[in-house]
Amino acid sequence: MADDSPFLQVDTDWKKQAQEEKRKLAEKAAQQKAQAEAAAAAAAAKTAAPEEAAPVEKAGSFAGLVQQLMTQALIYLGEISYRGSPPMLDLDRAKTQHDILTMLEEKTANNLSDDERKLLDSVLHEVRSRFIRTASEYVTF
Repeated sequence: MADDSPFLQVDTDWKKQAQEEKRKLAEKAAQQKAQAEAAAAAAAAKTAAPEEAAPVEKAGSFAGLVQQLMTQALIYLGEISYRGSPPMLDLDRAKTQHDILTMLEEKTANNLSDDERKLLDSVLHEVRSRFIRTASEYVTF
């Protein structure tokens, strides 16, 4: 008599196909994410404020500190977006950055070179005017 036991055949090929499809989908998702990030970076570079495109001063310099404080103030005023996130508006924090710049001006009086003084004066003027313009749009009297 022939072997009457049932013959069980397991098709493992479907597992390989499923794994291959998962791998292809993951690669496609990674490519789409990379393209989206590249597009966002390109768009941010095109719409970047002049302050964003300005070269960063070397760490530890007075100009670098002033530039950092100005950049933070502009972020809080919604003028610059931070790392691709939507622009934020936080007038209290922007005022804090302005106050720090003003304190820096007072504490360094008569101790700055002409270039440093001009830089600090122009940054303070810029932050003040942008703060007043932005605050007047959102604050009612």
